[in-house]
Amino acid sequence: MRIVALVASPDHVCARYRIVAFRSLLENAGHCFSIQVLPRYWLTRWSLGPAATDADVVIVQRRLLSTWQLRILRRQVRRLVFDFDDAVFLRDSYDRRGLRCEHRQQEFAEMIRAADAVVAGNHWLRDQALRWRRSEGVYVIPTCVNPQLYPLAQQEAERGVVRLAWIGSSSTLQGLARIRPVLETLGQTYPCLRLHLICDQTLALQGLPVVLRPWSQATEARDLADADIGISWLPVDAWSQGKCGLKVLQYMAAGLPVVANSVGVQTDLVKPGITGFHADSPDAWVGAVGELVRDAALRRRLGRACRRVVEHDYHVRHGARLWLDVLRNLQASPPARKSA
Repeated sequence: MRIVALVASPDHVCARYRIVAFRSLLENAGHCFSIQVLPRYWLTRWSLGPAATDADVVIVQRRLLSTWQLRILRRQVRRLVFDFDDAVFLRDSYDRRGLRCEHRQQEFAEMIRAADAVVAGNHWLRDQALRWRRSEGVYVIPTCVNPQLYPLAQQEAERGVVRLAWIGSSSTLQGLARIRPVLETLGQTYPCLRLHLICDQTLALQGLPVVLRPWSQATEARDLADADIGISWLPVDAWSQGKCGLKVLQYMAAGLPVVANSVGVQTDLVKPGITGFHADSPDAWVGAVGELVRDAALRRRLGRACRRVVEHDYHVRHGARLWLDVLRNLQASPPARKSA
């Protein structure tokens, strides 16, 4: 099949992990796959060109469209797939206007109903899609990583320093800032701790030394392998339920045990005593991190278990197989728009 994915940017994190990561595997399976930028401004958005309008399948990655934009797109393309890995029908956790947004909810519902297939990044997102259509044509494909790109953390007990890692953007750093008192308590309780921020912005903390590792695609895996423990915290709300756990998967791919609060997919990925620990209170954070600080062998054992989980359940090969199932089902159904 000829497939065109419409993305905000091929370099955007969602496009890289949800679309670009599978391209070569789908091509190896015999499909013709191309990626095209969906312009932000509506005056140019609909100049899709023959690559998209002649394609067998067009994937819209994450973008919601107005009623009239969606109507035009639906007329232009034969088979439409909507892929999303966030609660795009809500505002994010840090928006002062609150989560609920009527026009996003309406656009989401219209997109779900218009698409020939819907691909959700987790089961909670799938359930939101099922509010607007029957289960036929709604799939779950988790965000996946290629563990071969991640060197394994060595967990060296003799260096005398234990490094926490947090990876993300300045927009999500707001979440980490919300547990500043917890991080500062960790630094005061365990003087050997250092926090490595793999980010485009730093965070000032009292008592916990912070090392900024400016994020780049070329160095992120190496920077993670230089750490000992991965940490993640999400607000307890519906937006967080829609998150697909990329940073946790990256920690796990690098062989880092994870300490995270039990929200959304973090509850599934972080198995207490197996791949890390849950921490839902300040005391739980101190206890979980302390257990890993004191025992390098435990860090190594849990980190290796993390790597195995990624290799078995979240490898890009696994995600590609699920995409191939979606495409086979689409190929077996007649196109919604006839060729011109």
